[in-house]
Amino acid sequence: MAGATALLTACGSNTGRGGSGQALKQWYHAYGEPGVQQAVERYAQSYGKVPVDVQWNPGDYDSKLATSLLSDGGPDVFESTPQISSVRAGQLVPLDDVLGAARDDFTASILAGHTVDGKLYGIPQAVDMQMLFYRKSMLSAAGVQPPSTVDELVAAVRTLTTGGVKGLFAGNDGGGAVLGGPALWSVGLDYVRDHQVGFDDPLAAQAIGKLRELYTSGGLLLGAVKDWAEPDAFTQGLVAMQWTGLWAVPAVQKALGDDFGVLPFPKLTGSGKPSVPVGAFGAMVNAKSKRVDEAKEFVRWLWVERTDYQEDFNLSYGFHVPPRDSIAAKASKLSAGPAADAVKFVRDNAKASNPPDWTSTMRTAFNDAVSRVVRDGAPADAELRAAAAKARDELKRLYG
Repeated sequence: MAGATALLTACGSNTGRGGSGQALKQWYHAYGEPGVQQAVERYAQSYGKVPVDVQWNPGDYDSKLATSLLSDGGPDVFESTPQISSVRAGQLVPLDDVLGAARDDFTASILAGHTVDGKLYGIPQAVDMQMLFYRKSMLSAAGVQPPSTVDELVAAVRTLTTGGVKGLFAGNDGGGAVLGGPALWSVGLDYVRDHQVGFDDPLAAQAIGKLRELYTSGGLLLGAVKDWAEPDAFTQGLVAMQWTGLWAVPAVQKALGDDFGVLPFPKLTGSGKPSVPVGAFGAMVNAKSKRVDEAKEFVRWLWVERTDYQEDFNLSYGFHVPPRDSIAAKASKLSAGPAADAVKFVRDNAKASNPPDWTSTMRTAFNDAVSRVVRDGAPADAELRAAAAKARDELKRLYG
């Protein structure tokens, strides 16, 4: 869901029931999957209470949205992930009453990622998640079992590296950008916990040190034509395992049939757990909207009541896990094989990849520290202490 430099704006009513002055304004970022824009415009057109203008936003959506929320000219309804700074600035409307009795049908860990100070600020729309793909035939030929611990993963990467095949691809940077969180979770730590730094612990250095061990094992593919988000290295047989996302399942199935399985990132210690990073855009209401009640009613209609549209949005264009358990349970595309495993991982092993109180400053400090450890061999304890100090300053700013 990357953007381009130029911002193009789609303006005007899509409903045919009035000009933009009479319509609720709804914003989406520009999804890459064909058909999504037409689908969300169709949903809006079928809403019978008020006209709804859908605006599709190619380019740097996050920056454009942040700017719009500072003025009175922003959207009434928009998709995003809640940040504590937006809540503290009074930019978001609590939506607990919109969710109502449907709350129990939404995956609890996904709702938690849209909750700040006990209040819900977004109705989750679709879940993206990352996991470990492995080639069944390659593991079987090497006598390797799917790894259930980090040490087993490291050993498997070494064993599976033969000839022109590497054991694992986790990004051209060696996995530092995407495996830092899973490494923390593998030892029972986290980014932030109870308003405190969650990785200010000697176990964090041990966990990140395992990523360095992977990097120096000789078993990682580096310098691939496409990075970790695309499954090409895996489908072309360049690696026996790859860290990528649920969105890759259709392409992998097309290329490999049933010759693959999926796993969460494994645990390292008894205090840790297997994990999959998850993220979910949610529908939100702008607190500066002059039509807050109408906006909330539209969000209720689309993302709580219209379960048919929710299933369509999740499964007809890309490949996502619906945030509602009842929709995921009945979806035929998610009923067997790796897709069914992914649904289970979201239910049992999900961890927020971008929690509300994990600010960009904290994220940059942590990711930079992990990168220096993994790629440069910098001492993990010192790097993580420095990152924790920066995160602690941010948390003091947020919580006092």
